[in-house]
Amino acid sequence: MGASFEEKSVWVQLTCTVLALGAYFAVAGVMLWSGITALPAYVPLFIVSIVVMVILLIAGHLIAVLSGKAEGRDERDRLIEWKAESYSSWLLGVGVLTAVTAMIFGIENVWIAHLLLLTLFLSEVMAFTLRIVYYRRGV
Repeated sequence: MGASFEEKSVWVQLTCTVLALGAYFAVAGVMLWSGITALPAYVPLFIVSIVVMVILLIAGHLIAVLSGKAEGRDERDRLIEWKAESYSSWLLGVGVLTAVTAMIFGIENVWIAHLLLLTLFLSEVMAFTLRIVYYRRGV
């Protein structure tokens, strides 16, 4: 049996998130290492990344809908999502606590903002990956 619409949707979300925000972090990393520490300098890059991600998500979901019937979410889909979010939220929590600790030690705001964004990104990638594993392996 082929992948359900929900599983295809997770694949689309994972791919688009990694492409768009991965590109953001690649460019932002170069900017950070070259000494750009003013947060407003990163705003246009972030906006472009988000717009690209939204466009990719729309296109990806359109393809997913056209490639098969979009059935409603069922109890299994909700359980898979809950379980994946439950496990990936620990990564986000550790990232937030690390950022708070960095604030205590006087680390520059640009590094803290990117640490928070990076942990949010990694937490979402982990959640999407776990959802795919649970769809493939079963819950």
